[in-house]
Amino acid sequence: MSNSPVLVIMAAGMGSRYGGLKQIDPLGPHGQIILDYSIYDAYRAGFRRVVFIIKPELTEAFEQAIGSKARRLMQVDYVYQTLSAIPDDLTVPEGREKPLGTGHAVYCIRDTVDAPFAVINADDFYGADAFQKMYNFLSEAADDNKYRYCMVGYAVENTLTENGTVSRGVCTTDADGFLSDIIERTKIARGADGVIRFTDGEGGEIAPGTPVSMNLWGFTPSFLRELDAQLRDFFAGKLQTDPMKAEFYLPAAVDTLIRQGKATAKVLTTSAKWFGVTYQDDKPTVQQALRTMTEAGQYPEEL
Repeated sequence: MSNSPVLVIMAAGMGSRYGGLKQIDPLGPHGQIILDYSIYDAYRAGFRRVVFIIKPELTEAFEQAIGSKARRLMQVDYVYQTLSAIPDDLTVPEGREKPLGTGHAVYCIRDTVDAPFAVINADDFYGADAFQKMYNFLSEAADDNKYRYCMVGYAVENTLTENGTVSRGVCTTDADGFLSDIIERTKIARGADGVIRFTDGEGGEIAPGTPVSMNLWGFTPSFLRELDAQLRDFFAGKLQTDPMKAEFYLPAAVDTLIRQGKATAKVLTTSAKWFGVTYQDDKPTVQQALRTMTEAGQYPEEL
């Protein structure tokens, strides 16, 4: 297999707070979807292979709307996230229907990807700068005495919506710009007084400029081996406690490796503004942003 960086797109989730398959929702001036922009930006950055993690039953719709178009720019592969995609000696709790989480989604690519890879959500707009920084990192990525991973961090104020709260991985970095801590905050919003707060757990304020994760991660293949071990821990622990709903999250998997002293994750900062459709009311804002960027010549009219 080639060692060129691979783009992995998590697209198995159907937006729960926003009806329909939001990955296939036309938002661009000519009916483009957010993924069209991500694939175009990734191609411009240097990526030549994309792996979509999807539900098997969505293959046809996905190929029609996205895969066939992506093939014009890069090699396309599909990997299926199913409850049966687990180590042979593990058993999913009876009655479980909910997917096992983003950490498990990435585990599903273990037999398909053997090169440094980037992971993104299917329904977030990350911006050209983020993909370029990620590609540059992965082109040189090599583990040494530790696994060498990275993530793109967005300033929290560039990732909010006016239409409700958002869930973000709030990051703490050390003096050298490496991730020291990531905490998932599920209810973040800007108050009427302009202060950004989270209201889940004990609550608190988040300072402007604080980096947050939008699930744009960069890994070497070592991460896939580690996910196997962590998935086993998840089955033995959290899944026993909450068999129907517990999820194995990607940021938690990274956090565990950092705490164990096995890995570092460099936080690559971007000044880009994130766009996404968390709520139906976010659509006009995203449509306007894409129109403005197209008119400014950042994207071609027809993608």
